Amino acid sequence: MEYTGSNYDGEFYNGRMEGPDGTYSFPTGTRYEGDMNDGMFHGEGTLFFNNGSKYVGEWVNGVAVGGQYVFADGLEYDDKNWLYCDGYDRRFFTEICEGLKPAGRSQLANRIPPREIPEGCYDCGDGFYDPGSRVIVDYNHKFLRNADDDENEWIVRTCRKGWDEIVGHKSPKPV
Repeated sequence: MEYTGSNYDGEFYNGRMEGPDGTYSFPTGTRYEGDMNDGMFHGEGTLFFNNGSKYVGEWVNGVAVGGQYVFADGLEYDDKNWLYCDGYDRRFFTEICEGLKPAGRSQLANRIPPREIPEGCYDCGDGFYDPGSRVIVDYNHKFLRNADDDENEWIVRTCRKGWDEIVGHKSPKPV
């Protein structure tokens, strides 16, 4: 673990992480709390992510075989009956719970107030993206990852920008 920057606090058996109530911390800040067997997540456990979300699940030999993802705002993901920001209803979870803002007061993100995005960057959901360096940092400005071509294209096309852009009227293209 000293080579990867990870840390484990819990029981060991024959030099392997094993037992109930262990805590395995990744160098990214993500941590697992739960049962371990033969050095793997095994049994009931929860992954806690830096953005405040978590995955509560059942694990078999290091693989999640069932569980529930819970967003930082408490919204539980439901893959069969998902009503949050789908193709028919684009409201944020906070708008569903607390109602829509008055006319002229747009809600730009689920978080109230929305995060301040650094100039020249995008808010990509788990941190800020700088298209110049193609680096994504978390909301505390710690390195998360480098964006590949597909992620770069998706972020630039869909995510909130940290600057205002006056676009004006666009005439329809001639047919």
